[in-house]
Amino acid sequence: MLFCRGFSRICTTPRKSLFGFVLSRRTDPSLFLLSNQYVYSTIKVRSGRETLSWSFPSLLGLGRQIHQSSSLIEEQLDPFSLVSDELSLVANRLRAMVIAEVPKLASAAEYFFRLGVEGKRFRPTVLLLMATALNVHIPEPVGGGVGDTVATELRTRQQSIAEITEMIHVASLLHDDVLDDADTRRGIGSLNAVMGNKLAVLAGDFLLSRACVALAALKNTEVVSLVATVVENLVMGETMQMTTSSEQRCSMDYYIQKTYYKTASLISNSCKAIALLAGQTAEVAMLAFEYGKNLGLAFQLIDDVLDFTGTSASLGKGSLSDIQQGIVTAPILFAMEEFPQLHAIVYQGFDNPENIEIALEYLGKSHGIQRTRELAMKHANLAAAAIDSLPESNDENVIRSRRALVDLTQRVITRNK
Repeated sequence: MLFCRGFSRICTTPRKSLFGFVLSRRTDPSLFLLSNQYVYSTIKVRSGRETLSWSFPSLLGLGRQIHQSSSLIEEQLDPFSLVSDELSLVANRLRAMVIAEVPKLASAAEYFFRLGVEGKRFRPTVLLLMATALNVHIPEPVGGGVGDTVATELRTRQQSIAEITEMIHVASLLHDDVLDDADTRRGIGSLNAVMGNKLAVLAGDFLLSRACVALAALKNTEVVSLVATVVENLVMGETMQMTTSSEQRCSMDYYIQKTYYKTASLISNSCKAIALLAGQTAEVAMLAFEYGKNLGLAFQLIDDVLDFTGTSASLGKGSLSDIQQGIVTAPILFAMEEFPQLHAIVYQGFDNPENIEIALEYLGKSHGIQRTRELAMKHANLAAAAIDSLPESNDENVIRSRRALVDLTQRVITRNK
């Protein structure tokens, strides 16, 4: 089959160099000249192909901040373990917040907040690390347990942002699954498949209402405005995806804008909210925003790669789900640049399975997967550069959290699920 002949090329992963990757010779160096912080260093020849290796002074600048503590340099950081106690606190609070007087609604609302299916809590982890990275410290436990932790008012308010963000995220998943008629989510039956579309929509609405109540309690109009914008962007992004014209489906700019609305707006504006609650300057708040935006874009770009290269077992969903729904993502868009004849297939749509096979054949012959990974790496590097541009600090907790945020940018682009 055409699919089989092309797929071996799709599964190829980029060769690694500093910070996880080597860029191919086809990469435009200007993509990586971020304020002259990323510079060409050496040429390497591997397997008969010439590749460019790059060094990242901006990322290494973070290492210069860490010289005060050799233990920090040697320490292998796990970003999730750094905030694990606080994540448990947030998770428990989330489960308490979604309790409703109507048992069926409560059962539906807590569907993805239960132990075992709640996921890694990626967004709350980013936000809690960001809080510490901006000189906001986790208070010392009193009485030897996280339940006895006496949180400062500021930290509690920032934890609330993490909770609000997670409720909005889960609400968007519930609504998306209804729109996509999805059968699974996070390796289990989707809520709409288990309890029906109506209850799934109502559960999503209920989570949004709970998020609004928590948001109002913060009594910060700028933060309220940011989060309201997030909800607006989620709706705009989903509408863009549903009403795409043939020309828009072939536009990389349109794809990136839609991806920002659907994926990156939530984490970028939430990071900015963390900075605003901490009383940080507009410049620092914008750096937090840039980190979240570029991390979110990198995350989705790798998701788009994994939709072609992953398996349903590792992703918790069916592979090739996007193209089967007629959604054109970055790998196909890059393949179209190399093979203009692919435009005709995209215009026709993917209702015909034969068109999917033809598109995969062209994708397999192209550098679409590789170029998508490189674009993801570009955004990951921009996110790391934003952290490196924060005001310097000698505080070990601050330095450790900033290193963890940079580490997350690498984890996003090297993950396989």
